[in-house]
Amino acid sequence: MELRLATYNVHKCVGLDRRRRPERILEVINALSADIVALQEVDHRIPPRPAALPPDLIAHETDFGVLPFAPNETSLGWHGQTILVRHGLKVETVRRVLLPGLEPRGAILAELSLQSGPFRVVGVHLGLIRRYRMMQLAAIRAAITRRGEMPTAILGDFNEWSARGGAEPLGPAFRLHAGGPSFPAARPFGALDRIALGPGVHLLDAGVHATAPARVASDHLPLWADLRIGG
Repeated sequence: MELRLATYNVHKCVGLDRRRRPERILEVINALSADIVALQEVDHRIPPRPAALPPDLIAHETDFGVLPFAPNETSLGWHGQTILVRHGLKVETVRRVLLPGLEPRGAILAELSLQSGPFRVVGVHLGLIRRYRMMQLAAIRAAITRRGEMPTAILGDFNEWSARGGAEPLGPAFRLHAGGPSFPAARPFGALDRIALGPGVHLLDAGVHATAPARVASDHLPLWADLRIGG
């Protein structure tokens, strides 16, 4: 089975023009033509962290459902993250993964039942300090190991500036891909947004969505990846 995954740090829906326009973010998301989208910074920072990307707008303007990671009725996600799944895909399980570090971080996990079999997606927004990023990836690896092996994709804002490496704690079975520079959106030179693929997930193509609307909608550009699951 082939799927398109994407990851997008929406910067609380504030664009480079300093305007908060969630409808512009959804225009970019729809243009990705993805089946599953991991989002970062979907909520405001101050508790109770109300949604910066309104759920009713997502329901009205897209063909996606929002997975239930939010700890309260005002937030869209957990630690500012959520996963959108196109209607028609069957989600079996959603989990939160608390991550270590100096600043509060968490990962979000969804397991789906596809025609090709089970498939796991993990959304991440890793820390700014490399030492803690390594600890966080190790915690993610431990969490998915406890849940049992299945084809897995880990994607999001890795906050990794190095052109090589950055995912060693996931182990040699995972392959890290960066589709190109994604930050800052206007003139990107840092490939901060990446995807790591485990056994049973094959990369067909990947790239950065660098259209004119995307270059102003957020400080990050979205990353997309076409995958084949199984086989």
